[in-house]
Amino acid sequence: MTDFFTAPGGFYRGNLHTHSTLSDGALEPKEVCRRYRDEGYDFISLTDHFLGRYGWPIADTEPYRKPGFTTVLGAELHSGAQANGELWHILAVGLPAGFEPPATQEFFATADQETGPELAARAVAAGAHVSIAHPQWSGLTLDDARSLEAAHAVETYNHGCAMGADRPDGFHTLDLLLAEGRRLNLVATDDAHFTEPDHFGGWVMVKAAENDPDALVESLKAGTYYSSQGPELRNIVVTDDEIVVESSSVVSMIVQAQGNTAKAVHGLSMTRSSIELHKFAASPWVRVTVIDAAGKRAWSNPIWLD
Repeated sequence: MTDFFTAPGGFYRGNLHTHSTLSDGALEPKEVCRRYRDEGYDFISLTDHFLGRYGWPIADTEPYRKPGFTTVLGAELHSGAQANGELWHILAVGLPAGFEPPATQEFFATADQETGPELAARAVAAGAHVSIAHPQWSGLTLDDARSLEAAHAVETYNHGCAMGADRPDGFHTLDLLLAEGRRLNLVATDDAHFTEPDHFGGWVMVKAAENDPDALVESLKAGTYYSSQGPELRNIVVTDDEIVVESSSVVSMIVQAQGNTAKAVHGLSMTRSSIELHKFAASPWVRVTVIDAAGKRAWSNPIWLD
């Protein structure tokens, strides 16, 4: 269940949700890539809004790759109306440059557009890793989320939505879908536009054989990563009796499960903590949160106990 902590390869820090002047961001693609590289990231995906008003951009970021830093092609896709009438936002990382655009010109839905679920399915078929973007910010309903059957993950922390709207969350959506048996993972992202302090606040740590776009996308699809605002998850071991978590120094470790089931351990400078599993016997899955002394969190993907 957590074999990727000991599997061959390394952890690579990346941001999966970023914008530039190719859509509504403030910085040129080259400068966006430079800033993430110089902040210590190993990769980013520049995911500009895939709309007709911007020429349906899938940014060619290959020229900005450097030794130790790579980029993954991607876009934020839009088509069709959610239940609230607003346009779908779908995060697609690993999208091919020739992906066929939907008939979406502006930031609103029209009757001639394909649905969001149809667009997500096309993106997955084209090889992309797809996430349900910022559910809280979008006002996504559970029925909306259910309909996006092709998704690999839910964007559970969006730093731009935290800073600009105080609506960063997707954990409620994720947990409801997990309770219905959907085997989805989670991602933390920036959604950086560089128009406010919306950058360097949430990322993924991907375990891959190499820092290569194809290897990173395959690891994202396989769920061999965790998400963070700062703390490091170093190992998670699940036995018949307990779950043991090794991390950088934290003050809380929390295990969540189906419904309202959760258990926390608190302390000072904890780097190894454990919780007995009997409390979670009725849940088919658990997930882990660690919190450091500054209030920054790291999150595991759901761990299925079968």
